[in-house]
Amino acid sequence: MEKVVIIGTGCAGLTAALYTGRANLKPLVLTGTMPGGLLTTTSLVENFPGFPEGVDGYELMTRLQKQAERFGARVQFGTVDSVDFSSRPFKLQVDGEPVLAESLIIATGAGHRHLGLESETLLEKKGVTYCATCDGALPMFRNKPLVVVGGGDSACEEASYLTRFGSIVYLIHRRDSLRASHIMAERTLANPKIKPIWDSAVTEVLDVKQDKVTGVKVKNLKTGAESTLDCAGVFVAIGHVPNTQLFKGIITMDENGYIRPVEGAKTNITGVFVAGDCSDHVYRQAITAAGMGCAAAIDCERFLSGLNQ
Repeated sequence: MEKVVIIGTGCAGLTAALYTGRANLKPLVLTGTMPGGLLTTTSLVENFPGFPEGVDGYELMTRLQKQAERFGARVQFGTVDSVDFSSRPFKLQVDGEPVLAESLIIATGAGHRHLGLESETLLEKKGVTYCATCDGALPMFRNKPLVVVGGGDSACEEASYLTRFGSIVYLIHRRDSLRASHIMAERTLANPKIKPIWDSAVTEVLDVKQDKVTGVKVKNLKTGAESTLDCAGVFVAIGHVPNTQLFKGIITMDENGYIRPVEGAKTNITGVFVAGDCSDHVYRQAITAAGMGCAAAIDCERFLSGLNQ
């Protein structure tokens, strides 16, 4: 039986693993479907303390994992299929195999939000993507016009990154100004290869019949005017959805599916704790996720210490 199981290997999960590892709890850390979390898809992290020149997202997560493993954390590739919190030890099914745990830290993070278009789904991986760092350098996108949908920091970073490969990058946003941080917005709008398309939304991705992206249909939300933009790729960066479906109806959540702690990192289930973007819809930063991972680990350690007294 495991003393601590941590679900997720983003900043929250690996920081929790570091702290519980140093407490000699030998945590089992399950990667889920995206080892390292969303930060592994970021080319340059400039706002994580201790890296004055910035750090590659994948490198940062690799370092965090090695640091946690140094203190006894065991990282296992695996996806949790189901959970049973009706009694302790908790019962998990991990890739069909049973795992028992005295305590659990949920650090499942968040996934990419989709536009919700049928054409988007049909053309995913055929020109529609959610990660410029992962896919931007593909030959199908080189020297071609590209579209980024969104107006936050992620969208601006995607657009800036894609200027290395595309001939022009259209940044389509529903508002008339970017939601991104001041420095990111300023940098994006100053780039001559990025053309903002304001007050607009993508209504269809073309062309399903050709089984590849050839353009997008765009609607101006103020005038109602519709137009078509030719492009070879559509990069969707409109936010995230918490990866909490596994715990629906068991763990208390808000209306958007974010887990709601009841005190510190504690959830409504005694012995189950939460950290990171699966419970944070306000800050959603790597450093705040790491801090929440630390808090969850300390709460978890205190909980286990109380059981043994």
